Amino acid sequence: MKALLTRTLSLALLAASPLALTACAESNAQEADRFAKVEIKTEKLGDGIAVLFGAGGNIGVSYGPDGTVLIDDQFAPLTPKIQAAVAALGAEPVKYLINTHWHYDHTGGNENFGKAGALIMAHDHVRERMMGTQKSGNGNDPASPKEALPVVTYHDGLKLHLNGDEVHVKHMKHAHTDGDSIVFWKKTNVLHMGDLYFNKVTLPFIDLNSGGNARGVLAAAEKALTMVDDNTKIIPGHGPMATKADLMGYRDMMKSVIGAVEKARGEGKTLEQIQAMKPAAQWDTNKDAFIKGDAFVEAVYKSLETPPHKEGEHQH
Repeated sequence: MKALLTRTLSLALLAASPLALTACAESNAQEADRFAKVEIKTEKLGDGIAVLFGAGGNIGVSYGPDGTVLIDDQFAPLTPKIQAAVAALGAEPVKYLINTHWHYDHTGGNENFGKAGALIMAHDHVRERMMGTQKSGNGNDPASPKEALPVVTYHDGLKLHLNGDEVHVKHMKHAHTDGDSIVFWKKTNVLHMGDLYFNKVTLPFIDLNSGGNARGVLAAAEKALTMVDDNTKIIPGHGPMATKADLMGYRDMMKSVIGAVEKARGEGKTLEQIQAMKPAAQWDTNKDAFIKGDAFVEAVYKSLETPPHKEGEHQH
């Protein structure tokens, strides 16, 4: 069942990519054909830093004399194209790989890069879910092969001193999942948000079965906004590059919808009654979005049924 959920999720998120690929109950041959048509597009963001757009989660690349750092790696069939895009930047093969969370459209290439010698890093819960050892909710079944697993894991975060920059990796508690990280390059002023931020392509996906919670997504946006300025280049998990103003709009949307659902729940309204109120309507504008208004409102409603997690709690 978990394997089915993982596959369904990965294909659904593929559909939410900027290429608007759709794949659900299709054969492996058709799926392979789709990946064959995917083009990896590169956008340079500064000296030694770029973003790659393809299918699945957006990829951050940091490169220079200390080696190449990759943030997420999309789907396994795309690894050769991703490696070619990295080489085209003049960068060495990937030495370090950071996963922003466990979902397959962000970790699908792990095994390939791990076998090629990359050191994989992620939050503790990413390794647990990829190993299928998490105590509740979704995980890989069967477990990911050893080469795909994060070797360096952390609870709160870590700092890398590479290529003349400080790379700050910070865990954001119970948000999109229970293992989300954001990655901030201090000198080049670039922030990778992973799926804590879906920019313009869909309403947020909150994976409740992986420990996600709408309040955590809002808290992560608030935290990120304290780290950025008007010149920061923000890489969302899905969608085009963003600015601080864009992220502020996303924060305001989360605040508005959570507030409306919370108020209506307090008045005793049911989920169906709240969905009928359409509190997310003004942002529910993409007819091809992976997450539409009713699904988002349901995730917010169910998030509010869960007691907020206390600071420092390590919940699975």
